[in-house]
Amino acid sequence: MPKLQTPATVLQSLMDEYQLNPFSLSKELHLSNSAVRLLVIGKANISVSTALRLAKFFGQTPDYWLDLQREEDINEASRDKELQDILKAIPKAKKPAAPKEGITEKPNKKQKPSVLSKKTTITTSAHSAKNKGPKKVVKKK
Repeated sequence: MPKLQTPATVLQSLMDEYQLNPFSLSKELHLSNSAVRLLVIGKANISVSTALRLAKFFGQTPDYWLDLQREEDINEASRDKELQDILKAIPKAKKPAAPKEGITEKPNKKQKPSVLSKKTTITTSAHSAKNKGPKKVVKKK
């Protein structure tokens, strides 16, 4: 099985291709030497800021570096046994059954039809005339 491309392996490969060491790359990217060393050994993640710097320097897009990091994060999480146990316990969301079209509820003879319709707008003023709370104003369109 071929080894997955990680940000660290790609970065190391590019550094070899361009004959760079972590110190020289850190100067070009305006990052600390230790930050670049951590990236090269895979102990630090590619941030958006770092992706922008690497993309500019090596001629890729920032998405290239962020996609590499995202894939590495997913692969790492998929190897986490505790997370896998948690994921097994999470059910899949179920949408409620859609109402059947053409069937509408008829009002009961004892019930009064609703005063509000879909085209009714209800607005609330700050206070009623007697300051007893909000006043509802019903406007029909």
